[in-house]
Amino acid sequence: MNKSAGVLLGIVVAIGVVSAGGAWYTGTKIESVLNTSLADANQQLQAAMVGHKGTAKVELVSLERHVFSSTAHYRLKAEGEMFGEAPVELLFVDHIEHGPLPFSRLMSLKWLPVMATSNYELEKTPLTEKWFAATKDASPLKGVVNIGYDNSTNGSLELLPLESALDDKSSLKFSGLKLDVAASAQAQKVKADGYMDSLKLTTVAEDQSPVQVELSGLTLASNLRKSTYGYYTGENTVELSNSKTTFGPKQSVLGFKNFEMKNQTEESGTSASGRADYKVGEVSLNGKTIGSAQMALSLKNLDIPSTLALMEIYQTKLQPYEQAAAEATAAGQPAPELNLTEAEEAQLKTNLEKLLAAGPQLALENLSFNTANGESRANLVLDLTKPQSIDLPADQLVRQLIALLDVNVKVSKPMIVDVLTVQSQIDGQTDAKLIADQATATADMFSSMAVGTQLAVLDGNNVVSKLHYANNQVDFNGQKMTVEQFVAFLMSKFGGTVEVQ
Repeated sequence: MNKSAGVLLGIVVAIGVVSAGGAWYTGTKIESVLNTSLADANQQLQAAMVGHKGTAKVELVSLERHVFSSTAHYRLKAEGEMFGEAPVELLFVDHIEHGPLPFSRLMSLKWLPVMATSNYELEKTPLTEKWFAATKDASPLKGVVNIGYDNSTNGSLELLPLESALDDKSSLKFSGLKLDVAASAQAQKVKADGYMDSLKLTTVAEDQSPVQVELSGLTLASNLRKSTYGYYTGENTVELSNSKTTFGPKQSVLGFKNFEMKNQTEESGTSASGRADYKVGEVSLNGKTIGSAQMALSLKNLDIPSTLALMEIYQTKLQPYEQAAAEATAAGQPAPELNLTEAEEAQLKTNLEKLLAAGPQLALENLSFNTANGESRANLVLDLTKPQSIDLPADQLVRQLIALLDVNVKVSKPMIVDVLTVQSQIDGQTDAKLIADQATATADMFSSMAVGTQLAVLDGNNVVSKLHYANNQVDFNGQKMTVEQFVAFLMSKFGGTVEVQ
């Protein structure tokens, strides 16, 4: 044996010894690691269920430990209104390769030591057998997770492609989806990126007319970090290249291109803020482009401790009450009373006052629709503040709650003409001059009615309405008045349907 061969053999033996010793050590630690991971997962599931009528939990059913590998079985239980009438139970099997050098990573030339590599997949049960049939008996949901010695994780989750008849009138064709996920220890930071090529659902509406939904080019991305209060902040992005829905007796086709949704949340001390932006690059009907749309929402100065306390009250008191009331109504019985103790009522008021004292602001920063010749836009800002007392009469409470209300609406007459022109063409009209005259007349009629009722003013080719409220004073389209005068004005326009408190 030459010197080089001897050195190589020594390295191989050393790696084998280290790997065997590490694998034995990992085998003794794997159960505690799994239990910690499941506890974290259940905590996140519980947080995700807040505000939803349902519960979900993952549990370790069994664990078979060996020197170089282990096999774990998990059960996911979910029940409640959001999951349907019957509880949902999914079973997973997990083939765990012990570190530091799992065989699958060696084969893929990934030689960085890890504690373990988890290869999990959904198991066939009576509930999932149709799903398995659609993927030709391969597990339709599977994934790989590499667990580092610092308890960080990285891996992927995959939904397999499938094509299946859901019932005698419905079918689904799915290209599959893959999601790559990386997380630091205790999932303090989480990053995820996913992609789906296409999905096509064919079914029928209540009137038995065919309905077909097609999605293509779906991209998902998240960059999150756990806040000091235990929930996640950061950015989420959803992008969809194309969406097409065919519906109705005439089989109209509604299309969207370049849809984008981005939301972002931040935490500063005890205050949270967030915003969500939505964009649609192109909206079309039956192949004819109508325009594009945008919407932006924001929330500022949200007191975190009081919000979490109110959410807990909702979970423990209001949510069970809503469920009991719904069940009583369905059974034809009177709804039960919501009973809160004096301590609970005091806690509710205290946290509500603390929430309002922070001065939360809700805003519809932009709601707009653009066509070739015009843009219509609306925005709204609402600032709330703490009233002298939560127990004030309703009219006084509302006035003291609202520190500022600002509303601006602009409707473009050329935009109305554009939309009506497309609608007339879709309806089969071919006389261009008649279409233009009818659309223009309708836009003029809308403008005249809005201005005639003094609910709006005309600014060039735009119908505009502005409302500003602060300090018990209203400025409506340039007219300053008290709240009582404004309510009386609205009553005169709407035939007394608005009541003065």
